Amino acid sequence: MSDPAVSAIGESRRQLDLRRLARRHGWTVAVFVLLFLIVLYWRSSTAVPWGPFDVQSVAIDAMPLAFAACGQAIAIISGGIDLSIGSLMGLVNVVAARWMVSMSLREAIFFMILIVLAGALAGALTGTLIVVTRVADIIVTLAMLFVWAGAALAVMTIPGGGVPPRLGTLVTVDTVFTTWVPAALVILIVVVAALWIPIRSSRLGLALYAVGSNRNAAYLAGVNVARTRIAAYALSGTFAALGGLALTMASGIGDPHAGDIYTLNSVAAVVLGGVSLLGGVGGLIGPIAAAFVLTLVKTVLIIKGVDQNWAQVIQGTLIVVVMMLGGLALRQKGKSGT
Repeated sequence: MSDPAVSAIGESRRQLDLRRLARRHGWTVAVFVLLFLIVLYWRSSTAVPWGPFDVQSVAIDAMPLAFAACGQAIAIISGGIDLSIGSLMGLVNVVAARWMVSMSLREAIFFMILIVLAGALAGALTGTLIVVTRVADIIVTLAMLFVWAGAALAVMTIPGGGVPPRLGTLVTVDTVFTTWVPAALVILIVVVAALWIPIRSSRLGLALYAVGSNRNAAYLAGVNVARTRIAAYALSGTFAALGGLALTMASGIGDPHAGDIYTLNSVAAVVLGGVSLLGGVGGLIGPIAAAFVLTLVKTVLIIKGVDQNWAQVIQGTLIVVVMMLGGLALRQKGKSGT
């Protein structure tokens, strides 16, 4: 074969690889570009010098939402949805704040591990109810929302409790290597990577995407659909527990209503992060970046003196625009594929 022919084949393969990368990761890259632009706008819109404290504040605010978005993303990737994430975060928040306040650091760390395991069991319970009853995910998780919310009120009716001082400063004060890298951000990245990377590259990860893409085809291919769906909600509960603990350490107190805003915000972060609500498409990197985008949008609006009610309108408009763009992209992809 002549050299020009070989070169043409190589060029064609490179174009295919670039198209494949753009198709698979283009949305995630776009979210990071949006995050970068918002950071630049935030930095230019402040009258006071922009410094490490601002970065740490955003990381602290975004950390609970990022964990919630990860749990919601896994549930949606598997073909479901978890409307109980926020109330489970609130339950974990009050349980941790009530009983950890008098613990030593070592006891508190052990207690947090138990709470994360309990969150996984709570999520597995939700998944089991969905599989056994065959009731729609949205209905079962909505019912569990009220269950966990009621349990949180039973534990603590009004805000209170606390955390060991050293545990609180780990998230709110500590930095890593430099003052520009908050410990909260490092904890978020390390925990998500430690949990998701092994799962994503395992048979369970493949099963999650297969079940979310086509449940019947996954069953015919030998995937245990019921077990996979339960595992998806167990992972969702795990990340919800991590989000509740992050909320406790960031705020320093427990509040039974603290997780109320995170259910819908987690769905928003998932949509903005490029996870298809139809299931089987997406990852966790995009939703994490989207959680920071939503947090920064709120921060910038507060700096600009925008009323909080209008801030909600602007956030909602941003989400609607993103969903419209995503729908147009899918329609264009469908036309090109026919």
